[in-house]
Amino acid sequence: MSSRESTVHAPTASDAGTLRPALMLALLTLLCAGLAYALVATGLGRLLFPGQAQGSLVERDGRIVGSALVAQPFADARYFMPRPSAAGFDPMAMAGSNQARSNPELLQTIAATRAEIAARDGIDVSDVPADLATRSGSGIDPHISPDAARVQIARVAAARRLDPAQVRALVKAHTQGPTLVVLGAARVDVLALNLALDAADATRGAE
Repeated sequence: MSSRESTVHAPTASDAGTLRPALMLALLTLLCAGLAYALVATGLGRLLFPGQAQGSLVERDGRIVGSALVAQPFADARYFMPRPSAAGFDPMAMAGSNQARSNPELLQTIAATRAEIAARDGIDVSDVPADLATRSGSGIDPHISPDAARVQIARVAAARRLDPAQVRALVKAHTQGPTLVVLGAARVDVLALNLALDAADATRGAE
């Protein structure tokens, strides 16, 4: 047998001694990075940011009514409407339409949505804000633009028999400026605004 052939052999005690530390290191890395880190990060998140860690859930009278991060549909004329959703307002299927701006089907959908909103809110089609007629990239955007809220004030006020000025004040109170003053644009939290309207109705009914 040549010296070259003699170097090919079955695993020896030395090989086993090298393999064992490698396996132990892999197991330790898995436990630390895969389990311990996740537990620590989750624990710190719940401790430092309890609301956000639970999904930024919104409660009223001990009942969860939604999330500050997720849009939900409102069909009643008494409420402000969110942006259309290509995902059906389902957080598990969040997505845009994935249609190009030149897609004829998308253009028809936008035109039909504009006409529907114009009829619903008693405004001209040209006055329908773009965000009310188009779907957001996520499909669950909880905000609308101040202009999108403004065109709905008259309808909501009439449906609730409220002074439009009172509804306008609520819209202003729930309008958030750009993040850190310069990031993004002004926006209105639809769910928070609608809950404030319900509270205003409840207060008026109690008087």
